[in-house]
Amino acid sequence: MTPAGIRHGQDRPNSISLGDREKAASRRGRGGRVKKEKAASRRGRGGRVENGHWTLQDLLKDPERDFAALTKELGVQVDRFETVRKALIPELSAEIFLESLRLAEIITRTINRLGAYAYLWFSENTKHQAARAFKAKVEELQAGIANRMLFFDLWWQQLDDANAGRLMVASGDYRYHLESLRRFKAHTLSEPEEKILNVKSVTGRQAVIGLYDILTSGLTFNLVAKGKTRKLNREELMTHVRDPDARVRQAAYHELYRVYAEHADVLGEMYKTLVVDWKQEHLGLRHHRSPMSVRNLMNDVPEESVETLLKVSAKNAVIFQDYFKLKGRLCRIKKMSRYHLYAPMREARKRYTFEKASGMVLEAYRSFSPKLADLAAVVLAKRHIDSATRPGKIGGAYCYSVLPEMTPYVLLNFNGDIRDIATLAHELGHAVHGMLAADHSVFTFHSTLPLAETASVFGERILSDHLMSAERDNTVKRSLLIRQLDDVYATVLRQAYFVRFERDAHRIIGEGGTMDELCRVYLDDLRAQFSRAVAVPDEFRWEWLAIPHIFASPFYCYAYSFGNLLVLALYGLYKIQGASFVPRYINLLAAGGSRAPESLLKDLGVDINSEAFWQAGFDTIRDMVAELEATA
Repeated sequence: MTPAGIRHGQDRPNSISLGDREKAASRRGRGGRVKKEKAASRRGRGGRVENGHWTLQDLLKDPERDFAALTKELGVQVDRFETVRKALIPELSAEIFLESLRLAEIITRTINRLGAYAYLWFSENTKHQAARAFKAKVEELQAGIANRMLFFDLWWQQLDDANAGRLMVASGDYRYHLESLRRFKAHTLSEPEEKILNVKSVTGRQAVIGLYDILTSGLTFNLVAKGKTRKLNREELMTHVRDPDARVRQAAYHELYRVYAEHADVLGEMYKTLVVDWKQEHLGLRHHRSPMSVRNLMNDVPEESVETLLKVSAKNAVIFQDYFKLKGRLCRIKKMSRYHLYAPMREARKRYTFEKASGMVLEAYRSFSPKLADLAAVVLAKRHIDSATRPGKIGGAYCYSVLPEMTPYVLLNFNGDIRDIATLAHELGHAVHGMLAADHSVFTFHSTLPLAETASVFGERILSDHLMSAERDNTVKRSLLIRQLDDVYATVLRQAYFVRFERDAHRIIGEGGTMDELCRVYLDDLRAQFSRAVAVPDEFRWEWLAIPHIFASPFYCYAYSFGNLLVLALYGLYKIQGASFVPRYINLLAAGGSRAPESLLKDLGVDINSEAFWQAGFDTIRDMVAELEATA
């Protein structure tokens, strides 16, 4: 199990506390293509760091030896924690309550270190047997400790409001964490039932998600283009969907979905198993109102806000339909189809070294705030970035914030094109977010999911603005604007439609539906999204099989739509207010997950329940399309 803290990676619950919010997700899988490196499978034991590899020594010096020592230490601490059980009465003193919370935090910090090491090592090479064995061992340890500590959360959830209020007054930075636990009161089971779910999750849901990672990370593709056949991993293949040659783009998609279609039976069964598991636990046992209401409660976001976001997104699909018709004209594409969605404005052969890309991102960050740039530079200086592409490495990109005072870790698949620079800016935004919140407890420094993409997407906007302002060639500026709009589509409308599909998929599977039905509904949704502006070939029916969050993190994707539209609004404020906006923005990030997202955003004048707020984001996108049309 991956503890809380991953941004842009797979979203899984923290087993230490049943009420802890699930954290971040999503692999972007951006990147260019460079010469393939030989396979590498470091164990993270220290020594010389190879080019493009991180060092994990800040987490553990030696995984086997440290695991034994930390397990022994945890045993003593959990034994001590269990002695609190006999003291848990409604009249419990604030002193004993806070002492228990501090001990729980100490235990959680150790578990987070072990969990982080296990997942980072596994991410380096999902085929590495030792890494997989270590990850399984840590997951089993997590589940066991979670079960032994479960009694405390259950007692807290059932405590009467008067005594809970009394203890929360004295809880300081733990307060929002405690409030979050009590949000789940109506959906919590008995202690024996919760223990069974914790144990079975390791060999159930977590195991299926792990198999999905292993299977999809190991897929290989044979791209036939320009008279040559090349064997590629997915990261390398996906660079070709942005190739200047339309035939290459089409060939890349053909090969992508040929391979996924070959594995559709297995992947489809994995998905159905995960959906049924979600339904049986959250609707059948915990009595949530709907599959998506589970996510909304985890995110602490009103259902009204999410429904409004999805409704406004669908209403504004026409903006992107108009954009892709315009892009088709500018790129001289006779018939715009899904194959050509990410066609470049012009052939851009330039490649960047990782050092050059890092310098560009830091320079852009510094133009906004020297403080943000200095924090991002620490991630690079401490060698907490794994950037190289190699066989077996987990796809896409993520940031993992382990502990408040620890420099976060960033995984990339860096191939050297301009999109990789944007991904670096994105992930360093996640890292900076966690570092700014370092004054909070381990339970409250992670932002809630709806705000998890704020710093990352804002970082991309800073980079884009910086590149645009430095560029003198109007053709290049037009190309940059197209790239921005492509990314806005991918992170706003596309994500909202993923969630619309998920709602249908959970209903279809719940009614005993088939893979054919799922694929038909996905294709119908995709065609409705583009209307007549973009033709969608039949093979895109398989696309949903290649989206990791749909498997690992149901209904996660609206956080991207939420975060990106929020950033469009915040960036608009920055353009108006200038330097005076910067400290208010930094204060938002520094709050971490210490307050509800609705409360934090009200400080900036944002009402997430307002249709006008979400529409304002789309109005900004419409203005970007108009700006592009004016350049044409």
